[in-house]
Amino acid sequence: MPRTLAPGQRSRIHVLDVDTGEDRIVHESSEVLYEAPNWALDGAALILNGDGHLFRLDVEGGRPLRIDLGDLAPLNNDHVLDPDGVQITQDDGLLHFLHGVSPDGATLLYTGVQRTADGSWMPPNLFALPASGGESVQLTDDEFPDDGPEHSPDGTWIYFNSERARTAPGQAQLFRMRPDGTGAEQLTDDERVNWFPHLSPDGERLAHISFPPGTEGHPADLAVILRLSAPDGSGQRDLVHLDGGQGTINVNSWAPDSRRLAYVDYPTGS
Repeated sequence: MPRTLAPGQRSRIHVLDVDTGEDRIVHESSEVLYEAPNWALDGAALILNGDGHLFRLDVEGGRPLRIDLGDLAPLNNDHVLDPDGVQITQDDGLLHFLHGVSPDGATLLYTGVQRTADGSWMPPNLFALPASGGESVQLTDDEFPDDGPEHSPDGTWIYFNSERARTAPGQAQLFRMRPDGTGAEQLTDDERVNWFPHLSPDGERLAHISFPPGTEGHPADLAVILRLSAPDGSGQRDLVHLDGGQGTINVNSWAPDSRRLAYVDYPTGS
């Protein structure tokens, strides 16, 4: 079921200039819980999900307009645009969560979760799938959860978060690996729980969401931080402290100009 707002809660869609710090709220709703903003390739609009649908919102404001997807099943907050600007979805009968498309549009990256014989869930792993159809290739295979895979703009890396270096349950950090799953490098190493690494289109900056220590997974409605760093994880600085988590930046939220970042927060009260 799609997520809904709690009583007195709002979803606010922001556009943040990471250089100047200007932070504009381009839409606010007390009715629909909007999540996971992508940018249209021309930089004029955001693509979001809400209430099981996709919406298009002008970055200058206005009301989100629902995108007609026919009889497609209700959506979650993992959606991406391919380099041609066409929305891609894939249903191969597996429980999987789409996170990335290669720069040439040929390969999809998703997080896959499988059940064991007793019905319990196995730790998520990362997979690559030809956009034209075909067999998936498993990129990670370990007992620790991996999530949020996304190509670098030049296609030489896949960025993701993982618990493979955890010192406590749920403590994810940021990593990158080569497109074939080899050469993994750890990018962050702190007491917080770090998720969803997103490289800017020019490949020069890395944004991610940082959860409080002790967080397991990427739940909603926590005091989180959006952080910025170099692509190798160095030089971290805080961008915004906000009420959010799940839905804030689940997918790549960089504008084509590599300067603006879209995100959603979920405040309550006044």
